[in-house]
Amino acid sequence: MTTPLLWPVAQNVLPVSGRPESFPVRRVYCVGRNYLDHIREMQEGSERDDPFFFQKPADAVVPDGSAIPYPPQTDDLQFEGELVVAIGAAGSGISPQDAPGHIFGLAAGIDLTRRDRQRDCRDMARPWEAGKSFDHSAPCGLILPVEEAPSTLDGELRLSVNGRQHQHTSLKLMIWNVPEIISHLSHSYRLMPGDLIYTGTPAGVAAVHPGDRIRVEITGLPALTVTISEGDARASQ
Repeated sequence: MTTPLLWPVAQNVLPVSGRPESFPVRRVYCVGRNYLDHIREMQEGSERDDPFFFQKPADAVVPDGSAIPYPPQTDDLQFEGELVVAIGAAGSGISPQDAPGHIFGLAAGIDLTRRDRQRDCRDMARPWEAGKSFDHSAPCGLILPVEEAPSTLDGELRLSVNGRQHQHTSLKLMIWNVPEIISHLSHSYRLMPGDLIYTGTPAGVAAVHPGDRIRVEITGLPALTVTISEGDARASQ
């Protein structure tokens, strides 16, 4: 008799501020090029292109306080501080006017990027997975229920490394605001509770190294702090 293979069930969960329940992560969507200054910084795209999206695996999400191993296959690991939207109600073909009703909460996040691999993918017209969708690449802070964060979408984002500020923006400077992002995405995918949307990064991205401490602060939200640790040499073998 053949013994069936039993695969472990793994699901990342994030804590929710002030609540006993956690937020089980289903999918992770990321918006590309959603701040004009970052588009100019990277010399990519037009100033009002339609938003485009890429995904990271759900188990790339790591919580506040994590030590993140420096990943293999890169010499240019960069941070991108972002507002994260946690979806709490299912929907497809959502209008911008109805989009706020699908938001469960908000959090601070970081889209970690193997920039050299991303550029290789771009130059070879290949998907971005090698640059974006690797282990531990989606740090996300404590989720604050949206009704407790009324001023966040008009607030500011700051990212610092070892206490030195690198990114600072108003969330009002997004090319596509949060309701528009949700609407656009929902016309391609049915959004479900457990989905996270990383809403894009402003200018100021730069490389980090083992020992660096990255902190993201967004108006009205719990801060997110992670540390880059030494990578596992076995991962590159």
